[in-house]
Amino acid sequence: MLNVIHLLNYALPFLYLITFSLYLYDYLKDKYNLEIYKRGAVFTTIIIHCGYLAIRTFEYNYPPITNKYEIFTMLALAVTWAYFLVELISNIRVTGVFIIPFSIFFQVISTLCIADIYQVKEVLHNFLLGFHVVSAILGYAGFTLSAVYGILFLILYKKIKKNNFGLIFKRVPSLETLEQLSFYSVVIGFLFLTISILVGLIWLPNAFPDVNYNDPKLILSGLVWIIYAIGIIAKFFGKWYGKKVIITTLIGFAVIFFSLLLINLLGTSFHSFS
Repeated sequence: MLNVIHLLNYALPFLYLITFSLYLYDYLKDKYNLEIYKRGAVFTTIIIHCGYLAIRTFEYNYPPITNKYEIFTMLALAVTWAYFLVELISNIRVTGVFIIPFSIFFQVISTLCIADIYQVKEVLHNFLLGFHVVSAILGYAGFTLSAVYGILFLILYKKIKKNNFGLIFKRVPSLETLEQLSFYSVVIGFLFLTISILVGLIWLPNAFPDVNYNDPKLILSGLVWIIYAIGIIAKFFGKWYGKKVIITTLIGFAVIFFSLLLINLLGTSFHSFS
């Protein structure tokens, strides 16, 4: 089983690179006949990656969430899966060239640094915790996609104002479509973050009876949820559109970045198990 795990671990970066190469070639050359191959490559990579994580979970008897390198491979899959879902919903297939590099980055780091670990803290054997973390990762993956589409929106908006109609203008969707893609991604991220928070509220008191609810990650997760909830409500009921929606999503993503980076580097939290 270990040989299979190691083989898949080293195969995944190549699968992501092949998928990215198809999207990049199509972006540069606009080859319509590549559409079926791009979607097939994404789907195949997702299935193999899911198999890899399932085998790791079975072999080590805990969900792959014990350290940052296991989280990185989860992030690689989550970003790709979230993109694939948005592509299926919208049928916009060109923006993968901007998304898949994130998966390559996370997976390459994971592949190079991940280790075989059989002994972990008892709390990490709890699969409800695994469901909580996986839901959070899927939520953050959705928000990452939303931020990428938001940045593309702002770049395209700026180029249109300057009458600079280059390759990005010819290849990426319209401003309206980019806003729609960003919003689809926000909804996906928001749903999974909501699930993660609800599962966490159920699991947390049992795992940590003396938990401190002033934990920085709890506070920032709640803040992220509120920001995106405001954006969704404003979109539906306040008739927000364009830059207002995009800026709201980017603010939410900035809070996520602060939460994942600065708190992990500088703060202390019961979320840290190492």
